[in-house]
Amino acid sequence: MAILNALFPRALLLAGMVSAAPASAGEANERRARGEETIAAITGSAGRKVVDSLRDLAPELGHWIVDFAYGDVFSRPALPLCTRELTTIAALTALGNAQPQLKVHIEGALNVGCKPQEIVEVIIQMAVYAGFPSALNGISTAREVFEKRGVKIAGNQ
Repeated sequence: MAILNALFPRALLLAGMVSAAPASAGEANERRARGEETIAAITGSAGRKVVDSLRDLAPELGHWIVDFAYGDVFSRPALPLCTRELTTIAALTALGNAQPQLKVHIEGALNVGCKPQEIVEVIIQMAVYAGFPSALNGISTAREVFEKRGVKIAGNQ
């Protein structure tokens, strides 16, 4: 790890693999609590199910999701959760191969107050940068979530 830290200190710091300073137990507990609160606010029980599903094979991955993704990043105060969810939807749509995660974040976007039309527009925007196949997959995923939740888009009723 020391060699990696010397070669890639910023990358490891950003990835949450090392910290700028050793965290106290209190800081680690606050980070975990903040992550648990944020993941619940966004995903309801879906995020907890993902984390729990990793316990037997890769529990560290579940901890990183809660601690780093939600405790350090999603919980930052500079952007509202709706904006964070829309940017996450854009990124997952652009990837084109993350439909399960996209589904969770479309649900999360609705949970934190994003409008269905905003979600659709973000996915459409990705056709320009990620290609039509990725945007079509994203729209298909949004349709699944909207149908499950009984969401109607104005003009598509």
